[in-house]
Amino acid sequence: MDIYQSRPNLMIGFHGCDLQVRNDLVNKPDTVKISEKSFDWLGHGFYIWENNFERALSWAIQKKKRQDAPKDFQPSVVGVLYQLDYCLDFTDSHFINLLPVYYDLFKAELQSVGTPLPTNNDIKADKHKDRVLRELDCAVIEYMHKKIDEAQKADILNKGFSEMKRFDTVRGIFTEGGPAFEGAGIQAKNHIQICIKNLNCIKGFFIPRKAIVF
Repeated sequence: MDIYQSRPNLMIGFHGCDLQVRNDLVNKPDTVKISEKSFDWLGHGFYIWENNFERALSWAIQKKKRQDAPKDFQPSVVGVLYQLDYCLDFTDSHFINLLPVYYDLFKAELQSVGTPLPTNNDIKADKHKDRVLRELDCAVIEYMHKKIDEAQKADILNKGFSEMKRFDTVRGIFTEGGPAFEGAGIQAKNHIQICIKNLNCIKGFFIPRKAIVF
């Protein structure tokens, strides 16, 4: 592994959630629930918005409006102090270039058993067609994690050690939401998302505060 692929610095992110979930995470930080939906953009894990409180709150508010939201859902945000450590970072060419390799392996494996590839799809309510149901992306990323895990276990069994390393986190930059203003290249919902797979990368949770005049 290249010495520059480990990222030990502390970072701040935000997780949109129900008020009770926020309080539970602050008071009982070992009770972290990960997302395992088939359309998770960066695979399965605990999701946060990188240093983006407003986007996290907006997501929580939108969730309250969904039909599957609990009636007592109260939109809230919890702050997260975390490290990326060994990160599958899709803003880095090294890691982006891994995706086609695992996609080809995944595709060939499915074809051999006659199973169709999953696809990324739009939802009817999304006028910008951002393909927010990303089942293909999620499946390829999860397949990558699986194959790396299998290779690591095989190495340890056969050699007693492995140079393969599991990813601690996944990071992606996303453009969505339509132009921020007429003719703009900047999209209204641009953001960076973090998917934490190794929950030990989370160093703590906090209740975000507002700036005050001292």
